[in-house]
Amino acid sequence: MEPRPDPGVPVHSETHATVVETANKIRAHVLEENGRSDIIRTGLDAGVFGDLYHTLMTMSWFAFFWASMGLYLVINVAFALMYYVIPHSVSGVPHGDFLDDVFFSVQTISTVGYGTMAPVGRLTNTIVSFEVLAGMMLNALATGLVFARFSRPRARVLFSHVAVVSYDDVIPTLTIRLANQRRTLILSANIEMTLTRLMPDERGRLVRRFDRLTLVQSHMPIFRISLNATHLIDDHSPLYGLTAETLIGQNAEIIITMDGTDEISSQTVFARHAYEIGHVKHGYRFSDMIQNRPDGRVEVDFRRFHTTEPGDMPVAPEQETSHD
Repeated sequence: MEPRPDPGVPVHSETHATVVETANKIRAHVLEENGRSDIIRTGLDAGVFGDLYHTLMTMSWFAFFWASMGLYLVINVAFALMYYVIPHSVSGVPHGDFLDDVFFSVQTISTVGYGTMAPVGRLTNTIVSFEVLAGMMLNALATGLVFARFSRPRARVLFSHVAVVSYDDVIPTLTIRLANQRRTLILSANIEMTLTRLMPDERGRLVRRFDRLTLVQSHMPIFRISLNATHLIDDHSPLYGLTAETLIGQNAEIIITMDGTDEISSQTVFARHAYEIGHVKHGYRFSDMIQNRPDGRVEVDFRRFHTTEPGDMPVAPEQETSHD
């Protein structure tokens, strides 16, 4: 057979565990996953209240609940203090009973009004009027935020824990596996893979560079179960001839993004993931997860979604021999 041409792909002498350990020491990641914040931003004037809507939309449900509860208590306590300092401002509440003033504030801001407590005097009624207005605004904002958080389109796309570089063919391939976790289709799915690195420019300053990794198939009419995003590492690939050690030194990551249209809501959904170089396994392939059943149906075993198995490793040209 003819010798296989030198692929010039990132083949390293270190074990995969060593590369993972080295890559994990780098903290300036392009994407922040699971609330992880690796970039410290200084010199920005706008804080939490500068973009309050975005802050409330992006915080976790746990934080959102306690922030809402805290604001609710602060408003009620503030109005209760006003009723407390005015003598005999609320009928049915003994003067000096601050807790009953808090309960009256809660009933007022929610417009419940059980009838056992009522405002007394023009000053108290004026305060009540402002509290009712604040209550209507607070309820409207809270309802809108909760609905917006629930109705945000989510792709529910699962990405493989690692990317693999396989050498089963003449040209090595970089592959990332994706899966649709919903039973409904994602229509007109588009996938893009990008290599990003921190590299010095002509003046020696570090800049973030993005190189597109062309996929074998980047557009799918329908995305139903799972698919593989595959990039050929040929002489036109930005990865050609780069070693893992070089990529780690350049703080390199592989970013994959997916967008499409949800079949049910007709909304555009997005998903993205980033892989450090330590999460790229060389000489592996993804295990099969789809098989035909005897009854004619197709079985998809998601327990094997992240599973990989060893494949062929590249052979140096000088180690190969030709046979007639």
